[in-house]
Amino acid sequence: MGLSRIRVDHFTAFDTLDLDLSPGVNVLVGANATGKTHLMKIAYAACDITKTRLDFAEKLVRVFLPSGRALGRLVKRRQGGSQGMAEIFRGKHKLRVSFTNHGKAPESATVTGSKRWGTKPIECVYIPVKEMLSNAPGFRSLYAQREVHFEEIYADILDRAYRPALRGPMDDQRKQLLTMIQHAMEGKIVLKEEEFFLRNKQGNLEFTLLAEGMRKLGLLWLLIQNGTLLRGSVLFWDEPETNLNPKQFGALIEILLELQRLGVQVFLATHDYAILKELDLRRQERDQILFHALHRDKNSGEIGCYSTSAFLDIHPNAILDAFADLYDREVKRSLGDMTQ
Repeated sequence: MGLSRIRVDHFTAFDTLDLDLSPGVNVLVGANATGKTHLMKIAYAACDITKTRLDFAEKLVRVFLPSGRALGRLVKRRQGGSQGMAEIFRGKHKLRVSFTNHGKAPESATVTGSKRWGTKPIECVYIPVKEMLSNAPGFRSLYAQREVHFEEIYADILDRAYRPALRGPMDDQRKQLLTMIQHAMEGKIVLKEEEFFLRNKQGNLEFTLLAEGMRKLGLLWLLIQNGTLLRGSVLFWDEPETNLNPKQFGALIEILLELQRLGVQVFLATHDYAILKELDLRRQERDQILFHALHRDKNSGEIGCYSTSAFLDIHPNAILDAFADLYDREVKRSLGDMTQ
């Protein structure tokens, strides 16, 4: 069973927010600074600790990396004392953390529900905006031994990428997904020591010589090939469109929809119209997709969210508004040229 609900109060940019989640694909859209990445990090931290057994507050500090690693800095800023809270639901199970803006160490937080929450481990993956496979050699040992200013999501994704393949035969659905990705990037990924290569007709091409979009497809191939993304797992992907050629968007969305059909819960944060439209055009009737439109209220300035399963009902839609504005200006310029 995947995540079913997120609720936050006075947490980072949020005053209060209560979000019901799809067991399939959850698409977070909205202008910058509306909390898309923050929601995914909260959910990812909650999933990750089911396997690592780390304290929830400690994992939040590691993935958000507030200044001085002070947990209280994750409370929404306002005058006087204040308390922040985040709750994650998984069916009947609930994980809750609360802390004050004066709290520093994770131990100052109150965490409830941890025991029942961890009874069924959740395999999860967070793919950040910054690509990491080309920087992989030596990074994990550096991160483990030194205080380097990287959120833990970067070390975590490399841990997943370096996993060896599962024992036993691979099922046909995973084989089909791997073939789709191999076709898109014209090769498959191989690992030599700690360095990743794309093996194709030209030989082994090191990741530092590949376009960043290809590296992201390569990472997805690795996570499917080594069995990290299986039924019951959760995938978080922040701006998958970054540095990826729009010609590849269709293949990417088809792969993500197939993962959802296999029982993987997917979270995407995007700013791209083509990503949204590919989802709309490629979805099947049985696909479970929710679009979550995050926005700031014009009067209060607080962040709210409107969720819908229909692409045309996304509101407000900052992405579509921007494209509509471009279209209107193009039409206006064309009409202006005709009148001269």
